Amino acid sequence: MTTASFKYMDPASYVDSSEPFVKPWGKVDDGGRSFKYTDRQHSVENIRGQEDEFGPDVSGFGVYHYPAKEKTFTDDKEVQEGYYKEVEQLLRDKLPGIKKVVIFDHTIRRNQKASPRQPVQQVHVDQTPGAAEVRVRRHVPAEEAEELLKGRYQIINVWRPISHAASDFPLAVVDWRSTKPEDFVKVDLLYPKRGTGDDNDDRGKEKPVNSREENSHEGYEIKGETFGVAPSEHHKFFYMKDMRPEEAMFIKCFDSRSQDVGGVQGLAGKTPHTAFVDPNSPADAPGRQSIEVRCLVFYE
Repeated sequence: MTTASFKYMDPASYVDSSEPFVKPWGKVDDGGRSFKYTDRQHSVENIRGQEDEFGPDVSGFGVYHYPAKEKTFTDDKEVQEGYYKEVEQLLRDKLPGIKKVVIFDHTIRRNQKASPRQPVQQVHVDQTPGAAEVRVRRHVPAEEAEELLKGRYQIINVWRPISHAASDFPLAVVDWRSTKPEDFVKVDLLYPKRGTGDDNDDRGKEKPVNSREENSHEGYEIKGETFGVAPSEHHKFFYMKDMRPEEAMFIKCFDSRSQDVGGVQGLAGKTPHTAFVDPNSPADAPGRQSIEVRCLVFYE
């Protein structure tokens, strides 16, 4: 068990609106946003040794021992052509009844000054239900998408440390069972506008942080929707202390059959998550490196 500070959306800093650019928004590339954060202290429990008590359908997340053949994650083509296949096999091995997996994105984060993507230090969920359906229609042929949307589908992030244990900025997750619907705040996700002929593939196009323009949305467009999270004293945080590269975590972002969208009672729908500073981590721990692969998962 450890105790840490977590960044939540400050309820006093935004208004409940669906109007573009009045509704809360955040940018993918420079950390800019239209709202403020507030810090809250929470205890964080280490799940190592009790992994079987959690799972994507129970708590919204699960951790599995599953070494990867890919080790360096420095060649984007090799990641997409090789590691994606490993991720799909991992999903099929751990989640019964999968009919189809579509991997649509990945992000490599390195706690290094020159890295365009750093560990994210705010409690959030990557997609809302509306954004999940948009992802299906964007990445699956139209006729097939219509049929798949009639069945059960999920968005699951598969998160893995790279190179060494993730002692620096470890990943914390909130047990879905400790959340309420009112904890979640819809936030528009802004991407830089791109020129004519763009291939609509966001992978590898991140820009370095530019805090000088973080409060401006000029030159950006709304291309997604995430959930920010409002503070709650009831949230129960967990992490896999010193999680290793041979371990992977499933983080559920959406489930079309979950209680959250009027489905099965008790079936987890989403997992708030964030990087955090563990006061018990050694001061000389190497900078965290990790990869998260975002997957559409369809069931029979």
